Amino acid sequence: MEKKWALITGASSGIGREFARLLSANDYSLILVARRLERLEDLKEELEYNSQDEDFECRVIQKDLRGVYALNELYDETKDLNIDILINNSGFGDHGEFVDTDLQKEMDMIDVNIKAMHVLTKKYLRDFVKKDSGYILNVSSSAGLMPAGPYMATYYASKAYSTSLTSGIAAELRKRKSNVYIGALCPGPVDTEFNDVANCKFSIGGISPRFCAKYALEKMFSRKEIIIPSVKMQIAAKVGKVAPRKLVIDICGRQQKRKNGEV
Repeated sequence: MEKKWALITGASSGIGREFARLLSANDYSLILVARRLERLEDLKEELEYNSQDEDFECRVIQKDLRGVYALNELYDETKDLNIDILINNSGFGDHGEFVDTDLQKEMDMIDVNIKAMHVLTKKYLRDFVKKDSGYILNVSSSAGLMPAGPYMATYYASKAYSTSLTSGIAAELRKRKSNVYIGALCPGPVDTEFNDVANCKFSIGGISPRFCAKYALEKMFSRKEIIIPSVKMQIAAKVGKVAPRKLVIDICGRQQKRKNGEV
């Protein structure tokens, strides 16, 4: 039987690292992608040491996913492998009033949260459709289920793009009766390094990266399209659909201001 591979971006920490640990224990060989090579190498060593599968293989690719050239390069390096799972996990946020936040950081956020996810989804999806199998999981956010997010406006918009694109592709795949799966993971707060990069602190407790990744994989393999691994966020998503749009946006804005103790 041909070896099955899972490619995970943003694999050096947080949810991405837990995806790697769980999939390595589930007979998948791994391609781990991130900027921080030392962390990738440490994770590779851990996974190889713990693996019970003598055929297990783990490859690390140090890559900054800003820019189409890097994305094309990543695809060219991996396209000949039997990739069965793509997890677009790379992403980050920023916090603050839009007039004050750093423009270059926002352009980088758009490159990673939107463009990298879009390009990799497009390239690997074409391969998956040809063989009529494969899984794509785009790590979005509960932010992507809300109409807008004052004080994290760019981040919310980027995750709305991710969630909307995923659902649109899923509908196309259903129409063609494809066996290929695509879904969006939409967690709320998760205890990762996200806050350090986003310059904020969650005002409500987060779930563990391990729980988030485990829940996501279970739902992915059961082919659930929108995955929300938190009861609080499931309720919030349902309320967000029926409550007045302006009210939901105001609540999101107050929630973001609480992150810096402003409310």
